[in-house]
Amino acid sequence: MTSEVKIRKEQAAGATNPDPATTKGLLIQYIFYLSKEGYAEDSRYISCIRMLKNAGANLFDPENVKEVIAKRKWKDGVKMQAVYAYDAMTKMLGIEWTKPRYRQQETLPFIPTEKELDQLIAGCKSRRMIAFLQTLKETFADPSEALKLRWIDIKGNVITINETVKGHSHRQLKGSNKLIAMLNALPKISGRIFPTNYGAMAQCFMTGRKRVAQNLQNPRIRKISFVTFRHWGASMIYHQTRDILLVKKLLGHKRIKNTLKYTQLIQFKDDEYDVATATTVEEAKRILSAGFDYITEKNGIMIFRKPKRYST
Repeated sequence: MTSEVKIRKEQAAGATNPDPATTKGLLIQYIFYLSKEGYAEDSRYISCIRMLKNAGANLFDPENVKEVIAKRKWKDGVKMQAVYAYDAMTKMLGIEWTKPRYRQQETLPFIPTEKELDQLIAGCKSRRMIAFLQTLKETFADPSEALKLRWIDIKGNVITINETVKGHSHRQLKGSNKLIAMLNALPKISGRIFPTNYGAMAQCFMTGRKRVAQNLQNPRIRKISFVTFRHWGASMIYHQTRDILLVKKLLGHKRIKNTLKYTQLIQFKDDEYDVATATTVEEAKRILSAGFDYITEKNGIMIFRKPKRYST
């Protein structure tokens, strides 16, 4: 047994909380470990470990960590994520522990109006944040995927999501001229479009969100998170097309099970329309010749519809 491992096991045996300098060094070591083991650089695991530290947990003592997680008034989904994050840390430290079991509760996410999303975007002071939120709105990307976008991932109006999160596929989406102009106006100081980490971006977002909600006297805006843009986009596309496979494709889901929840997020009135989609001019011509009317275009996909009473 090396002296380093011996020290770790002694610390895990229930000694007092480590001093701030030791904890800071541990976090730096953890970030390096996540990178080395193939976790995302801006992994939410880091945020979870910081939450545990701020809650007073002794990160060298698994039993203390379990106790802290159990006592916190966090949702079970947050506790489950904290357990996964700390499990990675125990592997790094060579500490054995028995993971507590938490199940994420199935709840329907909050869906704002498009006007509320646009008000939030417009109310941000940072050009980078405005561009980031517009990217989330138009691409429906997971926020971690959007943060990893590189300048080489943009060709004309086409945005390619190459670095995906677990359970997502690589995909290409079409951005508006407005979005592309926003992105190109940002300083190119790195290979990445948004050269920052998730924690810093989230902190900036929460500050701006609070200010906008207060200015507009609309508490609903405080319920909007980064992932809300994705939920909103999926809900709108499903409402417009009733095509769950199209939603699955745009979100990059590998499994249809992850997409099905978007069929029940919003109760829309039945418009009594048949809907069709096209990605090429030839497909669009055939659809138009069948009596469909062009409605709009989302991410390079043309959407058509016609009243059901005219259907044959």
